[in-house]
Amino acid sequence: MKFTCSQKKFLEIILTVQKAVSTRSSMPILEGILIESEKDVIRLMGNNLDLAIESYMEANILQEGSVVVPSRLLSEVVRRLPDAEMEVSVQTNNAVKFTCLNSIVTLQGFASEDFPSLPDISENQPFEISKMLLSKMIRETIFAVAVDEARPVLTGALMEIDENQVTMVCLDGYRLGMRKGKLDTPYEHKKVIIPGKSLQEIGKIMEEDDQKISITVSDRHVLFDMGYTRIVSRVVEGEYINYKQIIPEDYKTRVKVDTEILEDSIDRASLIAKEGKNNLIKLALQDQKMVITSNSESGQVYEEIPIILEGKDLEIAFNARYFMDMLKILEDQEICLDFTTSVSPCVVRPIKGNDYTYLLLPVRIFV
Repeated sequence: MKFTCSQKKFLEIILTVQKAVSTRSSMPILEGILIESEKDVIRLMGNNLDLAIESYMEANILQEGSVVVPSRLLSEVVRRLPDAEMEVSVQTNNAVKFTCLNSIVTLQGFASEDFPSLPDISENQPFEISKMLLSKMIRETIFAVAVDEARPVLTGALMEIDENQVTMVCLDGYRLGMRKGKLDTPYEHKKVIIPGKSLQEIGKIMEEDDQKISITVSDRHVLFDMGYTRIVSRVVEGEYINYKQIIPEDYKTRVKVDTEILEDSIDRASLIAKEGKNNLIKLALQDQKMVITSNSESGQVYEEIPIILEGKDLEIAFNARYFMDMLKILEDQEICLDFTTSVSPCVVRPIKGNDYTYLLLPVRIFV
C-alpha cells in the first residue's frame, strides 16, 4: 500500500474513526485503525464491536493495499507532522512509513485480515433526518441516559418514528428527557434503542447543518450514513419502558418562570448544595415567587425569583445537579414547571407546543 494525501485532512479522518477504537481490549487489533487504499480513495475504520466508524477521503493512490496501525500512536504522529503533503507506505512485516517534508516516522502495524469488517446491513427502508435536528435531539436528551448497567435497556436512547414525527427518549430512573421533531417525509412506524455511548460519539462527529443523514434500522444494528462517513452501532436489545405512562398529564401547581433567571439561581444554590451529602436544593412556591435554598456545613444560599403561580402552594426538593443538567440545554426564554405533590415528579414543558418534555423526580424531605 502506498498513497499521498494532505496531512491535515488525514488527521481529521483519523480523529473521526478513532471515536470507535477500543482503548483497552483483549484483542490488540481492536486498538488499531484500519487503513485501506483502493482506486482514488482511502478508507479508515475503527471498530470496537459495539460501534464501528468508517470514513473515506480522496488521495493519490500509488499502490492498493491495507494495514492496521495502533490508533493512539497514529494520531499523535500525524498530528505532529508538518501541514503539508505526506506519503504513507507499507514496508515489509506491516511496518508503516510516514514521510512528510523532512520527517520520516515508521510504526509497526498489523495485518488487516484479522480486523473485523462492518456488520452487513441491508439498507432497505431507511429514513432521513437533518443533521441539525438529530444533533439537537441527542444534545437535549442524552444527559438523562442511564450509566448503570443494572438495567441495560436504560443505557440506550429510544428513537421512535411515527409517520413524519421522530421522538427520542432517555430515562435513568431519576429523570426523563424527551424531544420531538418533524421529518420531511412520512415513514412507517419504527423504533430502536441506541446505546447512549454511541449517540454521544455520533453527536460529536456530525456537523450541525441542514444536510440529511440516512438511518437504517436492522434487528441488531443501526446504520448512520453521512456520505463520506458511515457509523454502525449495535442496538440495545429488550423492551423500553412505556415512558408515556409515567409522564403525568394533570397538575395541581403550575409555574411559569424565566429560564435564565432560574438557571442562574439554582447554579448559585448548587455551589453550597454539592458540599452536602445529597446535593439538595429546596423550592418553596407561594405568593408569585419561588424561594430556592440550600444548606450544608459550608454555608447557606437563599434565592428569591418572580414566577407566575397557578394552583396550590408547594414545597419540594431536588438533586441540584439533575436540575442543572436539564436547565443548561433549554433554549426557551420561559418554561412551565408542573407539580402534583411534594413527592411526585416535576414535569417541564415549553410554554407553547410539545417539542420537549422533561421529568425530574424529587428528593423526599424527612421532617
